[in-house]
Amino acid sequence: MKSPVVYILASERNGTLYVGVTSDIARRVWEHRTGAADGFTRRYRVHHLVHMEPYPSMEEAIIREKTLKKWRRAWKLDLIEQDNPGWRDLYDDLLR
Repeated sequence: MKSPVVYILASERNGTLYVGVTSDIARRVWEHRTGAADGFTRRYRVHHLVHMEPYPSMEEAIIREKTLKKWRRAWKLDLIEQDNPGWRDLYDDLLR
């Protein structure tokens, strides 16, 4: 999948959250999972892809990412629960 995507990673259900944006979601999540992406996600073991939203342009995706980063934690948890109530790791779906 090579299109702009806003995504949320979690350490576990209701755990630490990370919001990001990328044009190559499979590669970017792989970087987070393997520790190739240094920083927050590596330090706090935030590796489970629990939410993603595709966008037609990178500009729109960046606007959404910035908006989500300003959201309260409870709102982010509600967003994840809407589409992924079981907090299933969506990474395997990318590889199919």
